[in-house]
Amino acid sequence: MRLLLVEDDAELGPRLAVRLRAANFAVDLATTREEAEDWPDLDKMAAAILDLGLPDGDGLEVLRSWRDHGVETPVLILTARGSWQEKVEGLNAGADDFVVKPVRFEELLARLNAQFRRHQGRRASRLEAGDISLDPLTHAVEMSGSPLSLSRQEFRLLHLFMRRAGQVLPQADILEHLYELEAERELNTVEVLVGRLRRKIGRERIETLRGLGYRFAA
Repeated sequence: MRLLLVEDDAELGPRLAVRLRAANFAVDLATTREEAEDWPDLDKMAAAILDLGLPDGDGLEVLRSWRDHGVETPVLILTARGSWQEKVEGLNAGADDFVVKPVRFEELLARLNAQFRRHQGRRASRLEAGDISLDPLTHAVEMSGSPLSLSRQEFRLLHLFMRRAGQVLPQADILEHLYELEAERELNTVEVLVGRLRRKIGRERIETLRGLGYRFAA
């Protein structure tokens, strides 16, 4: 899953991004209001974590702009502002949750997972394709009833394939979903990752369509 983290603190932003990546998220980091408002693919994010005190404006204006443009991505406000009036204002502006700094990372992660459950629906969160079962919240994968061990990127790729089973996925789209915008991207990375995943779940499950991309068998 990809997250957008909007945080201008030069220490907190990168440190929080590292911890989120260790929890199996791909994280893009924005540090200004302008950058966050103009983010190109927010609708493809699983969630956004938004600071309010940005150097070039108020994070609430970012949130209002997102909602005015029809963005439905769950937004968790993470801020040092903690009065009840500010919480009410943030929730009324369209936030899905409001967390006051400092907060333990475990609580932040639990709140994110709660947002995913509310946004996707608890029953709909587990994906099934033949004898493969994947839970995006617990990162558990089973094949024929037995646990399947996957690397972080293998899990992300399988999750993407299962969410879009039967559809043709170009390599560029796969790169976009698996890696942060600033990450170095090479198409042969996708080929290698698909090869590794095929060895674990069966080559026949992932069809190569020359010049088009890949299709996962539902």
